[in-house]
Amino acid sequence: MKRVMLRVAYDGTNYCGWQIQNNGITIEEVLNRELTRLLGEEIKVTGASRTDSGVHALGNVAVFSTDTRIPADKISFALNQRLPDDIVIQESKEVESDFHPRYARCEKTYEYRILNRRFPLPSERFNSHFFHYKLDIDKMRQAAKYIIGEHDFKCFCAAGAQVKTTVRTIYALDISENNGMVTIRIRGNGFLYNMVRIIAGTLIKVGNGDIEPEYIKEIIASKKRENAGPTAPANGLTLVKIRYIDMETD
Repeated sequence: MKRVMLRVAYDGTNYCGWQIQNNGITIEEVLNRELTRLLGEEIKVTGASRTDSGVHALGNVAVFSTDTRIPADKISFALNQRLPDDIVIQESKEVESDFHPRYARCEKTYEYRILNRRFPLPSERFNSHFFHYKLDIDKMRQAAKYIIGEHDFKCFCAAGAQVKTTVRTIYALDISENNGMVTIRIRGNGFLYNMVRIIAGTLIKVGNGDIEPEYIKEIIASKKRENAGPTAPANGLTLVKIRYIDMETD
């Protein structure tokens, strides 16, 4: 029996998120089905991040145990021949038998993309959030500084989250703009339910002039979800990368 890790990229547009559920097809469901067919044994993957419906990934992580004689690094090639075009395995490799993608120490990087121009672009409709009103990028950057560091981020957590603590550490939060595409890139040791999308929604309110950058401090101190901005739409969010601290390579 060996433990295999997959790095999975996907366009989440046509899926009801990562985790198996009754109301539609999910990434986890497709991986389980195709791995089971490929390896001839029942496979159930465990994912690192249970992304929501419509959210994308360049490097989500899943693991599973198998008795197959296929080398771990070859599974990606064989599996990609079976997967739909909107799910592609970027890497497969063997890991320690006790490795768990959700409990191992890691850094996660997300990007939230906002198409900030007069009219939308059809080619960007599935992987960015269109926002018509001009955003003040400098003010958004000022606000972002207050989010960096270790804080109780309860204000940026959607209701219903089941976590022991809402304290997280944000290592970096950068905002760039290129030809109308505003990209919020955030890296931390973990994120609460809808945290990145709520941060994005709050920064949009700053950029739109609804709140001042300094008010972010009060929002965080309040620990109240209602003081933060709205949850930005799922289509703008991409899980870029998960880096495991105790692995030699990421």
